[in-house]
Amino acid sequence: MLLKFRSMRQRNSGLRITASGDPRLTRVGRWLRQYKLDEVPQLWNVLRGDMGFLGPRPEVPEYVDLDAMVWQTVLSVRPGITDLATLLYRNEEELLARSTDPDALYRQQILPAKLALNIQYIEMRSPWHKAKVLFLSGLYSLVPQLYEEAGVRRMVLREKDL
Repeated sequence: MLLKFRSMRQRNSGLRITASGDPRLTRVGRWLRQYKLDEVPQLWNVLRGDMGFLGPRPEVPEYVDLDAMVWQTVLSVRPGITDLATLLYRNEEELLARSTDPDALYRQQILPAKLALNIQYIEMRSPWHKAKVLFLSGLYSLVPQLYEEAGVRRMVLREKDL
């Protein structure tokens, strides 16, 4: 059970992913999401040992293919509050909002890219790399206007992956 502050009105309709400007978001919810404060209750998940500070973010079950090797690899490590994919896709809601079919964009482009980043994170888990991801995640949560994807890519990805 992943804990989060509620940032959306309860409705049964709509996608399982959220684009910026989604009418289901509350005013407070928009603010919580901007600063990633909706994730704070997950500290309880960390204390319980259900997740770590760093690790692949849990995914909505309908997007997971348990038969795919990439998913088996990603699900073999403990999930986390933040990871490389979360950091590099900090503006995911904005990307989805620009699409005429957010679900297709997520399934066909964003999710495969995030999975590739998760695999890369699993392969490069060094203390220095973890420290950079944690620091940058904290920085951009506190001061989101400083976020600049290209700069983050330079700081956290290997040269060949840029």
